[in-house]
Amino acid sequence: MRQPTRDIWTELEPHLADVEKPARYIGLELGAQTPEHAPHKVSWLLTYPDTYEVGLPNQGLQILYEILNERDDAVAERSYAPWTDLEAVLRRERIPLFSVDTHRAAGEFDVLAFNLSAELTFTNLLNCVDLAGIPVRARDRHGDHPLVAAGGHCTYNPEPIADFLDFVVLGDGEEAVGDITEVLREWKAESRRTPESRHNVLRELSHVEGVYVPSMYEVDYDGPVLKAVRPRYPDVPAQVEKRTIADLGQWPYPRNQLVPLTEVVHDRLNVEVFRGCTRGCRFCQAGMITRPVRERPADQVRTMVQEGLRRTGYDEVALTSLSTADFSGIEGVVKSIVDGSSDDPTSCGNVSVSLPSLRVDAFTVGIAAQIQKARRTGLTFAPEAGTWRMRQIINKLIREEDLYGAVDSAFSQGWRRVKLYFLTGLPSETDADTLGIVDLARNCVELGKKHNRNVQVKASVGGFVPKPFTPFQWFGQNTVAELQRKVGLLRDAARGSRQLQLTWHDPKATLVEGLMSRGDRRLGPVIESVWRQGGTFQEWSEHFDLALWEKAMAEAGLEPDWYVHRHRTEDEVLPWDHISAGLHKDFLWQDWQDALAEVGLPDCRWTPCYDCGACTGYGIEHVVASPVPPAGGSQGTGQDLMRGTGVPVALTTKRPVGVGTP
Repeated sequence: MRQPTRDIWTELEPHLADVEKPARYIGLELGAQTPEHAPHKVSWLLTYPDTYEVGLPNQGLQILYEILNERDDAVAERSYAPWTDLEAVLRRERIPLFSVDTHRAAGEFDVLAFNLSAELTFTNLLNCVDLAGIPVRARDRHGDHPLVAAGGHCTYNPEPIADFLDFVVLGDGEEAVGDITEVLREWKAESRRTPESRHNVLRELSHVEGVYVPSMYEVDYDGPVLKAVRPRYPDVPAQVEKRTIADLGQWPYPRNQLVPLTEVVHDRLNVEVFRGCTRGCRFCQAGMITRPVRERPADQVRTMVQEGLRRTGYDEVALTSLSTADFSGIEGVVKSIVDGSSDDPTSCGNVSVSLPSLRVDAFTVGIAAQIQKARRTGLTFAPEAGTWRMRQIINKLIREEDLYGAVDSAFSQGWRRVKLYFLTGLPSETDADTLGIVDLARNCVELGKKHNRNVQVKASVGGFVPKPFTPFQWFGQNTVAELQRKVGLLRDAARGSRQLQLTWHDPKATLVEGLMSRGDRRLGPVIESVWRQGGTFQEWSEHFDLALWEKAMAEAGLEPDWYVHRHRTEDEVLPWDHISAGLHKDFLWQDWQDALAEVGLPDCRWTPCYDCGACTGYGIEHVVASPVPPAGGSQGTGQDLMRGTGVPVALTTKRPVGVGTP
């Protein structure tokens, strides 16, 4: 059995009293494991490049944590980015990054695997690798260094961080980590690791389905234009396909969700009810790259909720997915969870159920009534755009009456607070579209006041960032100045209502997110420069610093305009063209043209196939528990989509004089 060469806990503990939130670093959560390392076991350090309270609830890491630790040939532990106060201690005392499970040094693991769900965490990735004592650039690592890997939605365009990663896992990780472990087990058994053996194992990993090894590819440019990303060797695939598990029901993970000792975001039991989405929202990368839909059997959902609540002691469960109200028979599942009848063996007692991702056109009074039975303080809906024209363009085919019906259902069942998510900076957006956001929110306030005068509507507005593998991947993102102007329009329009709260995302951070989202391999030095200048925790507003990025781009001789604000052409080679999310590029281009023509496409779950490639390419059809479309709503349910401007109740779209005026 391989033992740690250093006792990190003994070195760390004396300093914990001097840092904020020391509970971030001690482990010992309910559900935590103490794996037994052994020479024949491949050791994984699953790392989230943000704080403990943000990273611990991540379901992807928790799922892989359990699956790997169930194997005889693997062990897995967890690590999170140390906050700036502890980082200073680690660097001053020369203590390396460590796991929170056994406080083993990160450099003693075979693999450092990162979950990347936000582009602004890229500099934190470099910081964690450096704190582990590993060279940040893959080319500088030798045979004994751990392999540095990444997965998650941001890795569908891995090129900006290609210089720092040994390999990338695309798509679902449940099966892929087993295949990778088997390759690494053979490598680990070698008596001496050399640069040559490291190269060989990476080449072998490039043969694993869903694994991309950046060093096995070379990039050609013609001036600023990307010409091609080509494999260096004939046995390396020219295009890397994402990994897709066919049956989510075969993977009922996590079985032992971690229960933290300190406050974290989303501190509740989380049960994933399905993966994928068929709605076809053109801005939504998650909806595109996780196709096709794979529902978990309803009975398994009930069992996971029942056993999870019993084991963890939580009294709240979130049924998670990209659009939980679309889950077949959702009302029955929610009813069986919240119904406290002792005669029902599947009931869970007095439990709060939250549905974090709700489409307004699938939210009914029935669902509202079921989840209201336990205490709830707010509901969140995502209309995304303020006008029907704009929602046709982004293919979020919900009418005003869908939103108002959902909000009215919620307020009628006792809710007092509703949160609405919107995007601004969408393709062909006019000022009328932008101001429609405030009109919708004000109308929701008026609806709520029919039931309770103390209602609160919060409109949260984010700047739109075009993402790879969406129809909008060819769109030139709005500039910072334009986004700031639109935020100003909204702020002025929302003045005067105490019951309408408007918040917005910093357009400067949106610029950098856009830079990383569609960038190429030339951005590696930019990321490294920002990190070396102290630019970590860029997701956090108090640490974000646009000047660092502008300086680094200038030093690299690169233009933000070219990467962020420029429209792409149909024949342009995109930096992620050698990656496949299963979607045909010509389908995405046609959908982009349909968007510009303001043509929407119904939900493909209930309509004929559009041949986007996601099902046919993997030989998988949508897996749904019920052949019946969800109750209510307008999209894909046979209802008239042409009545897009209809409003079922009398509402004012103008600022109500004297109402809510401070």
